[in-house]
Amino acid sequence: MPPSAAGERNAFLIVLSGRSVGKMFKLPQGELTLGRSLEADIRLDDEGVSRSHLKLTRDGNGFVIVDLDSTNGTYVNGAKIHRQKLVDGDRVQVGSVTILKFSYQDSLEEQFQQQLYESATRDPLTQAYNKRFFDEQLAKDFSHSHRHVLELALIVIDVDHFKRVNDEHGHPAGDHVLQRLAACIMGSLRTEDAFCRVGGEEFTVIARDSPMSDAIQLAERIRRLVAETKFVYDGVNLPITVSLGVASYAPDRHANAGQLLEEADRNLYAAKHAGRNCVRPVLAVT
Repeated sequence: MPPSAAGERNAFLIVLSGRSVGKMFKLPQGELTLGRSLEADIRLDDEGVSRSHLKLTRDGNGFVIVDLDSTNGTYVNGAKIHRQKLVDGDRVQVGSVTILKFSYQDSLEEQFQQQLYESATRDPLTQAYNKRFFDEQLAKDFSHSHRHVLELALIVIDVDHFKRVNDEHGHPAGDHVLQRLAACIMGSLRTEDAFCRVGGEEFTVIARDSPMSDAIQLAERIRRLVAETKFVYDGVNLPITVSLGVASYAPDRHANAGQLLEEADRNLYAAKHAGRNCVRPVLAVT
């Protein structure tokens, strides 16, 4: 049974296994769907999850889970179900690898779980989000933008001649550059922007509700900020610049998040070929 004191504890689905392990989905009043579809309220792009796999409904007595004739079925505590009421602690398996825990959490428990998830999704060197988080967040934000016809921009950032820093000054110097660069960029972003480290010296910014013109201006601000920042290691000044590629979601060009990323990568390569320390595309002059 759900707790009797309203507002003290909220219901969550916590991912115990699968690509999004550790992630928490807060369950609202009313009905929601779970599946691989871009239209799903909770999207899990894991092996064996159907496009519309299940739905959850909430009434005064708690939550009921209903399988939507999924290909691989829905299991609660190991038993295949079609419709079943959930109780605190139930384990729900969808697809081949994804297991979710249904749980009521108070604010302290929620905070602790979020901290665990943060530690699993942060790059330990730079404290930017890691590649795993980037893949999940871009898919989620793309789905949201697709469903609600909202702006979404992606900026890909690559440190120019970074190999030269490691070769000439050593890897500790390279680590220092990445830490300082990440701190500078993170301090210049909106709270809703997601800054991620997706490779050795490659970073991204997922800019929600941001049209192309705003994203290009943001990329140019990042470029100038890095170029004007002093990077000093062991008494040696290290001139650092970045190249940036920008892409903005367009329904007629991007059927999925991967195509948006491919366009941003192409624009990054264009910036590299244009001489580095620049943004592509450039902002059109009107």
